[in-house]
Amino acid sequence: MLLKPCSTAGSRKNDVLDSENLPAPRGIAPVLAAMAALGPFSIDTYLPSFGAIGESLLATPLQVQQTLTAYLLPFALMTLWHGAIADALGRRRVILVAVALFAAASAACMFVTSIEELWLLRALQGMTAGAGMVVCRAIVRDLYDGAQARRLIAKITMLFALAPALAPVLGGWVQTWFGWRAVFALLVLLSVALWLACWTLLPETLPRHRRQSLRLGYLAKAYRKVLTSQDFLLICSALALNFVAFFIYVLSAPVFLVRHLGVSSTGFLWLYGPSMSGLLIGAALSGLVASRLSPFRTIVAGYLVMGVAAAFNIALNLFGQPTLLLSVLPLFGFTLGMSLAMPCLTLAALDLFPEQRGLAASCQTFVQATGNTLAAALIAPLLWGSTLSLAGGMAGLLLLGAVAAALYYRRLSTGASSGLLAISFFGKRDQA
Repeated sequence: MLLKPCSTAGSRKNDVLDSENLPAPRGIAPVLAAMAALGPFSIDTYLPSFGAIGESLLATPLQVQQTLTAYLLPFALMTLWHGAIADALGRRRVILVAVALFAAASAACMFVTSIEELWLLRALQGMTAGAGMVVCRAIVRDLYDGAQARRLIAKITMLFALAPALAPVLGGWVQTWFGWRAVFALLVLLSVALWLACWTLLPETLPRHRRQSLRLGYLAKAYRKVLTSQDFLLICSALALNFVAFFIYVLSAPVFLVRHLGVSSTGFLWLYGPSMSGLLIGAALSGLVASRLSPFRTIVAGYLVMGVAAAFNIALNLFGQPTLLLSVLPLFGFTLGMSLAMPCLTLAALDLFPEQRGLAASCQTFVQATGNTLAAALIAPLLWGSTLSLAGGMAGLLLLGAVAAALYYRRLSTGASSGLLAISFFGKRDQA
């Protein structure tokens, strides 16, 4: 792998990948996937421990549930800054600092004596865990354009899908064998391993001449430009609503699986196995069709698959008695369609602001994280009372996401958006 030194020759920490002339380094996809998965992994791993945490810290189920809100709200707020800081200081440095702080917060969670302390430390985890998800997207666009970028995001998504599938299973067994505090010890070990992988394998992909200012005036103007863009907000809303439609099941997993379907605390693979299998297959299909289908047609196909899965889910709950297998089957179809459309929607948002990709990735993740926070604090508790209400919530959120995507498509087709973006989005065949 050829690297161009930025200032100190031979120093790995100052190496900069000249992404305009060189291919992406080998082995970078698993590292980027692990970076992106750190935030979701730290949510899913401790879900099976909710009951044990409540008993140990003398907390109510609602207080334990609010450890998710304490994590997700700072996660959402800090995602606004990770990308802007990475645009100014470089991708590699931000990742190394954030992962180190996450490991320290995870270690402190092992020793809490009250639910309030856990809230505080989960907030610190949330402040740092989102950096990987934001910077990962910016690195992809540093390296590639077009179909190549779609394929790399699809490959990252495939690898990313394994983490949420394994997280609750690992967390459940660790909780059973060693207690809930050991779950946070597992997060420490994994985050240290990620830090070492980033130090060894992750080059700097943003040359100094492409870095942006951190001056307050510049940032205020840049954030205003991004967050008032109708196209950007429509794309990000579609992405966020699609994900929240599935995420309510993740947040409701202890109730959905244990109370409604009679699964034990070590049986969370019943939810995550089908869901992440769908995510994996959908991402693989998205990569395979990247050179054959335009982004628009890929997105339409994704929404059709999600719609069929959501309709089947409602029909199952309306006209039959939900069983374990049939209750999780629609999640496979939904996540397949979601991951089929996700790379195209993600790249469309970043391509609106090619000079501020890190900042745009921050704003995109902020919209997503805000949706996740609302889902944890309000939506999931309102819907987890029955499997039918969860199915209805999935369908309703998907419908809102489809409306946002349709409005974005309408703006492109009527010329309200950039002509160059429209050509890129629809592809030459669709423009004819």
